Amino acid sequence: MSTAVRPSSARGSFLHRLGRDMKKNWKLYLIFLPVLAYFLIFKYGPMAGLMISFQDFKAAKGIMGSKWVGTKHFINFFNDPYLPRLIKNTLTIALSTLVFSFPSAIILALLINELRSNGLKRSVQTISYIPHFISTVVVCGIIRDLVSRTGGVTMILHTVFGMPVNNLLYEPGYFVPIYIVSDIWSNIGWNSIVYLSALTAIDQELYEAAKVDGANKWHQMIHITIPCLVPTIVIMFILKVGKMFDVGYEKIMLLYTPLTYETADVINTYVYRRGFAENVNFSYSTAVGFFNSVVCFLLVYVTNKITSRMGGNSLW
Repeated sequence: MSTAVRPSSARGSFLHRLGRDMKKNWKLYLIFLPVLAYFLIFKYGPMAGLMISFQDFKAAKGIMGSKWVGTKHFINFFNDPYLPRLIKNTLTIALSTLVFSFPSAIILALLINELRSNGLKRSVQTISYIPHFISTVVVCGIIRDLVSRTGGVTMILHTVFGMPVNNLLYEPGYFVPIYIVSDIWSNIGWNSIVYLSALTAIDQELYEAAKVDGANKWHQMIHITIPCLVPTIVIMFILKVGKMFDVGYEKIMLLYTPLTYETADVINTYVYRRGFAENVNFSYSTAVGFFNSVVCFLLVYVTNKITSRMGGNSLW
């Protein structure tokens, strides 16, 4: 007759195993401490400040002294006349990034993996990584120069396609393509690292067996390389979906103008203007940030459930 394990004994057993493992691998835990401290201080610690989204927060009075107003700021946000435009622009930029930028890193990793020369492979990797380490401010400055009235991109488009000579950043219809192309250029090399790592873990005997069966490079890629990459692609896709409503507003803020608010203004940039630039309203900004976080969590949860049921690959 089996007996159920008591919760207290289970906890005691877990703590015993944890203590024994920490004693055995104390160096690894010591290396992990800065990472743990970073997340506790900068990620979990600030979550206590979410309560000001339910207050009319006044810095002079502090969190405990500010007036509680319930869901006032959430209601104001949901009734904001600009909300439909903000959601539309946020989804447009996020989905465009997902459709064009996400696959580009996978394609680059596959192409680099097919290079036979190790020297050439390292050179391509280094060149593709470099843009990621350039400051966003510098990148936006380069973009502004290239798409200005006398910029190189503007002149090429005028010469080849006969487009009028205008500053492309002043045209609402061009903002999203400019953002996506610059995002691919900046991050394609860096994002391909995880896929290159996954490619190195593929058993080379699979390729040897495929060659014996007469499979060419294309068949090997379709039937071996890509299927082995699917678990990594699924995990990265779930993480990417979780950031859809958290579009990188730093670059948008540096590139957009009032002329392009129609297509460039997203939730984060609007909240910054409402909460910090036009008038200081920490409670409103926190409420919208809270809303963003909840939506991102739901997106991750739903996407994880779908991918888990479809192919068995998921975060948990």
